[in-house]
Order: sequence, then structure tokens, then C-alpha cells
Amino acid sequence: MAALNVSFAACGFMGIYQLGAVGALLRHGDRLVASLRACAGASAGALVAAVLLTAPDKVEHCKDFTYKFAAEVRCQKLGALTPGYDFMLALRSGIEDVLPGDAHKVAADRLWVSVTHAKSGKNSLVGEFSSRDELIMALLASSFVPVYAGLRTLEFRGQKYYDGGFSDGLPLLPSGRTLTISPFAGRGVNVCPAHTGWSQRHFRHANMNILLSLDNIVRLNQALFPPPLARMRSLCQQGEEDTLRFLKKEGWLY
Repeated sequence: MAALNVSFAACGFMGIYQLGAVGALLRHGDRLVASLRACAGASAGALVAAVLLTAPDKVEHCKDFTYKFAAEVRCQKLGALTPGYDFMLALRSGIEDVLPGDAHKVAADRLWVSVTHAKSGKNSLVGEFSSRDELIMALLASSFVPVYAGLRTLEFRGQKYYDGGFSDGLPLLPSGRTLTISPFAGRGVNVCPAHTGWSQRHFRHANMNILLSLDNIVRLNQALFPPPLARMRSLCQQGEEDTLRFLKKEGWLY
């Protein structure tokens, strides 16, 4: 099998769908994982990509953290927007608990994190990290949604950046085939929920193609305002099932 890349879409708390997809890849996609050259992602997608490359043994741990993090946000009067609630501190705690000490070395030239420059609005894909802490800062910058996650834009390498989903929400790497995974039904996406609406109208934003449907509108809302635990678990299961269908279709099911 030729070398492959995998890219994970920006999706907030819908990252639980992508964690389900990663679980399926690790359990049933040995041929694909063995041929994996690099991973890319924006926002929650970058976090999932980092887990796949540097801490595949922590996928179940990441699911548990996501469920607890979502419950914590739901308990806030205004969700993440509640005054005094430090969304980024909670997220950093979860990242610190997952990434191994040598994560930045494992990720070098294999993990590409999408970030948006605060002044120019231009996108950058970061693939080199001088330390574990710099890798963590890149992931936090890629996940920072202004106002929602705080008022002070994060600084990375002396510059201010915010969520990569605003400029490139589903990065395609220039070399080799890039498989795409998204919790939003969209044209051209390799792994995503089935489109159930009658309309084929869609919109493009920051390299993401999203079909217009009630289901997608609900998912977009749940990306920032997480649904109850039962729904989160269902989304995780859906990500696993959609990935298994893709592996079977491609003849990669182990």
C-alpha cells in the first residue's frame, strides 16, 4: 500500500466522533495504520491527530476525558462562555495528561497542526516542535475560538494565533493521498456520517465542504455546546461504524 496521510476536521466536541474513527483504525485498519506517513488536523481534529500519532494507547482515556470535559461545560450556566470558567485551562490539563514526554519528537514532520494568524487571518501548518510544551501550545492555539474559549488570543512562537478551523479546517497534505475524516456530512470526505437530507446544496468554509441538512446544523451546534453523555457515546459509535464501512469499501478491513 502506498504511503497515506489522514486529516481530521475542525469540529469542537464532535471530536468524539473522530476518536471513534481512530479506535476503529487501530483495531481493524492495521494495513492503513502501517502505511500512515503523516496526520493533519485543525482544532479538535489536530488533537485527535496528535493522539493517533503519539499516544495511540490513550484513545480510550481521551474518550473518557472528552465525556467529562463535555459534562463540565454543560454544567456551566452559559457553557464555555460562563464568566470565570477557564475553558483553555481545562483543555490543557487533558492534553498534558495524554501526550508522552517525547511527543514532540514523534510528531516531527508527521503531525501538521493548522493555526490561523490573528492579524493576517492566514493559515499555517506547523510540523516542527522544539519541545513537548511547544507542541502543546500549537495544539492549544489551533483550538482557541475567540470569545468562546477566552478573550486573550494565545501566543505561539511570539505571534498570536487562533483556531485553525477559521482558515483551513481540513488540511490536505501536498504529498501522497490524504484521507479525510469529519463528523459533518460533506462531499468528497472519506469518512463522515451519511447525508440524510434531500437537498445536495452545500457550503464551503476554510477547505471544509459541508452539506446543508438539519443533522449537520445540529452537529455544528453540538461542536460548541456538547450534547448529553448518551448522545456523545452514540457519536463515538457512529464514527467507528462509518470508519469500518470505509475500510471495507477500500478493501483494508483487517
